[in-house]
Amino acid sequence: MKLVLAVIQDADATALVRVLSENAFEVTKLASTGGFLREGNTTLMIGVDDARMDDLKRFVRQTCRTRSRLVAPSVPMGEQNEGLVSDPVEVPVGGAVMFVMGVQEFVKV
Repeated sequence: MKLVLAVIQDADATALVRVLSENAFEVTKLASTGGFLREGNTTLMIGVDDARMDDLKRFVRQTCRTRSRLVAPSVPMGEQNEGLVSDPVEVPVGGAVMFVMGVQEFVKV
């Protein structure tokens, strides 16, 4: 048995929870914030048998896509004397990060 913490973009949360529920995965949805853009995201807690891990990874991969976003950085780029870059920069966002942990015991009350 594994506990998976999947951190995904808010835009993908509804679709992924629906797909997982339709395929008999039990999911708990948590609101969270993080990443270098400090945007809202969703963390899903998913309990899964070892035999179903590949299915879970496939559903996450199919549902959580990466996107490009323009951001206006205000951090120094390059050498110290070059100053700040003020033009928007296109960066990839989205996809998913999954933390997989072993579970000794699972009790459903």
